[in-house]
Amino acid sequence: MIAAKRIAKAALGVALGMALGLGAASAETKIGIAQFGKHPQLDETVTAFKAELTKLGVSDAVYDELQVNFDATLIPQMVTKLTSANPKLILAVTTPVAQGARQIVGNSGTPVVFAAVTDPVAAKLTPSWEAGDPGMTGASDLQDVASVITFIKKLLPEAKRVAYLYNPGEDNDVAVLKLMQETTKAEGLELVEVGIDNTNDIPIRVGSLAGKADVIYVPGSNLVQPAVPAVAAAALSINIPVVDASAQAVRDGLVAAAFEVSYTKVGQNAAKLAAEILAGKTTASLGPIKPSYDDHTALINEAVLAKTGQKVPDSLKDCGCFVK
Repeated sequence: MIAAKRIAKAALGVALGMALGLGAASAETKIGIAQFGKHPQLDETVTAFKAELTKLGVSDAVYDELQVNFDATLIPQMVTKLTSANPKLILAVTTPVAQGARQIVGNSGTPVVFAAVTDPVAAKLTPSWEAGDPGMTGASDLQDVASVITFIKKLLPEAKRVAYLYNPGEDNDVAVLKLMQETTKAEGLELVEVGIDNTNDIPIRVGSLAGKADVIYVPGSNLVQPAVPAVAAAALSINIPVVDASAQAVRDGLVAAAFEVSYTKVGQNAAKLAAEILAGKTTASLGPIKPSYDDHTALINEAVLAKTGQKVPDSLKDCGCFVK
């Protein structure tokens, strides 16, 4: 899921009023797109969805696109407006929008494909990862922990101890922790769990990892991600490289590497499901797509990695994933 800053209520009303002026054009394949708000990764998802759908043969699509500037109270109005245009399919971007679409559209006959939903099962959008709901399925942006560990092993083949920074009070962090426990055990690695419920504790908690961890992994935690500069500074002081779930810290020269979900891939995965539904398949027969290793993007800052005494292994020299 993408967290974003809401803007003032007055501006929201104006923005939605303008956005609800749907295009009058009609075509054989009308698709409604419900987006939570304008955000680079969400925009990337929608752009990739359209391009992939065209590539898959849906060349006559006409899109009715709405967004509510991250005001959840406006989601019902947005979805209702899209549904009134009788689209053949609705793309619902983010968990709140998908949940709103489920409540309003339900099993009315208009299929919904979600995108950028972290855990559709926990969000009660699909009954499992193997099957879709009678009215909905879609593409998740859940980072695949096994793929993260695979990347870490490629980047740091000598690493045996992986420290995981997380907030014990955040459900997503705890869910990832369980996956980290299972995956590191299967890969013969030691997991060092570092619970953080106050960002002021980061320098001490990270500093305590000296001699106890070979690499630190920072997930997409709502608490820890904003404090990555503090994590990076503390880790650098004890020469431990950091792998982040977000690439921005790599571009900013803070951490050594990142392995993040590609929202282009998320959009493409959603389009693949949409194309199958438009061709006649039911949403219930199509399980939600979870990102694989190839649905992630790696980024390495060689200079930062060198500060921790590490070098890029030969196997990654030609990856084309270095900060320039």
